[in-house]
Amino acid sequence: MSEDGVDCWSAVADVLAATGCSSVFGLPSDEPGLLDAADAHPGLRAWRIGDQRTAACAAAGHAMVSGRPVALAVNSGPGFANALAGLLEASSLAVPLVLITTSVPSEGVGRGGFQHVDQQRMLAPLTSWQYEARSAEVLTWAVERAVRLAVDGRAGITAVEIADEVLRAPVPAPVGVRPVLPLRSTPSEDALERATALLDGARRPVVLAGGGCRWSAGSGPAVVGLAERLGAPVLTTAAGRGVVPETHPLALGLVGLYTTPPAGEVLAEADALLVLGSRLEETARMGWDAWRSTPTVQVDKSAAAFGEGCSPEVALLGDVALTAGALTARVAVRDRAPWSERVRGVALAQEECARASFARSPVRAAVRLAQRELGRLAVVVQDNGLHDMWSYHYPVLRVEEGTTVVCPGEQTLMGFGLAASVGASAGTPEGSVCAVFTGDSAFRLSAGALESLREQGSGVVVVVFDDAGFGWPRRLRLAVGADTRVTEVSGGPTADELAAVHGGWGATARTEAELVAALRTARDRAVRGGFSVVRVPAADDDVPVGVLEMEREGHA
Repeated sequence: MSEDGVDCWSAVADVLAATGCSSVFGLPSDEPGLLDAADAHPGLRAWRIGDQRTAACAAAGHAMVSGRPVALAVNSGPGFANALAGLLEASSLAVPLVLITTSVPSEGVGRGGFQHVDQQRMLAPLTSWQYEARSAEVLTWAVERAVRLAVDGRAGITAVEIADEVLRAPVPAPVGVRPVLPLRSTPSEDALERATALLDGARRPVVLAGGGCRWSAGSGPAVVGLAERLGAPVLTTAAGRGVVPETHPLALGLVGLYTTPPAGEVLAEADALLVLGSRLEETARMGWDAWRSTPTVQVDKSAAAFGEGCSPEVALLGDVALTAGALTARVAVRDRAPWSERVRGVALAQEECARASFARSPVRAAVRLAQRELGRLAVVVQDNGLHDMWSYHYPVLRVEEGTTVVCPGEQTLMGFGLAASVGASAGTPEGSVCAVFTGDSAFRLSAGALESLREQGSGVVVVVFDDAGFGWPRRLRLAVGADTRVTEVSGGPTADELAAVHGGWGATARTEAELVAALRTARDRAVRGGFSVVRVPAADDDVPVGVLEMEREGHA
């Protein structure tokens, strides 16, 4: 490149590293591109993933575990289009992801240019900001701004499309680029006083913690401290799980579709809700109606969250941790002994859900035994299939202090779990394990991710619940007496056999003894950087209580 500037991809890599992105995910482009520049950059790690859909999910998983923004590199055409399913899920999860893509030469736009697609229009529903860089002079600004807007407000996807002409021109060397740190604020004094008055007047408050908490530094201790001062039980959304350790006596698991009975009674009896970092999306509202009428204080760093899922009496615009701390300093200590006793009784009753033998419920037993046999789980990655949804139910799975949970958002992309584990498993502390719970159909859809696990030496244990087909579609057909043949899969390699094909290890467990032995072998391999697949055959009726409740209410 000329002495007047640097090449485009070196400039982009410099800006990403300077702003705080540490990882770039993608598939190698025909010509040297961003992945090559990231691989050569001392401040970046290049993640070569053989499929753009998997790469997008892996980037989302990495962001959720690391807490840092990530970049995804694609190119115009089918590479971009193939990433869209993963980007759809990443957008639903509001992870800070910067998409860097290219465009065809200007003379080909609208004239049948090779691999030209209207990326701006296709991205519009998914991004909070996008920009087409048509000149070298604006490239540094565009990438830096993309990182800033991916992190602040409601975190999410931003995109920079780089014109072909810019790729081949000298770019001014980036100067003055600084780390992008989330802007944090607290609500106004007036708003805090109104929220305090509402909470002080409550006899049966409940705290609901959402996925927004995970992007607020120090939110875990802050939420626990506030809940303890209020004497309030804590339930989380799926994305908010792990913010509060489920070993805490006030933890009652998840809200909505994934609520473990009888915690729904606590939600029904609450006289005040404190919603932290959640829009209260549909799955969080399933199975209970009190959110419609219970006085609510809602805390979020994005004003767009207020009124989307519920209409709060008091909306507090601010950082979750800082706002929770401010409320803790203001709310009075009340005698809520009867409510505390009620919560303890509910938590004790929930334990019954976890007591299932392998013979009665292989899925529940597998989730429970995985926690016992795999040791400390640094990361738990979930799909959202019919059987693996048992892992959403506390205390079938009890998330401990220091465990990060990675799950799909409201789109529940099939195969998200295995694909996301590629990025989520990075940096797992020595001696700990990344566990994935998924189904056989979801596993097959993302089986190519196994190659990336092998290449990276990832200590991942994948537990696959195999019902020989598509569980959700089959159950819904059975419910109406329809034929189920299109939902049944037979023949071909099983999940554990596919593991061996890709350089891993696998086993099928048909008894508890076989499962324990397989999990112990998998753990030994994981701590040495090897991945394993443990296949557990699952019966059609081994389904979570949340699904049964949804069916009783007529939502299925």
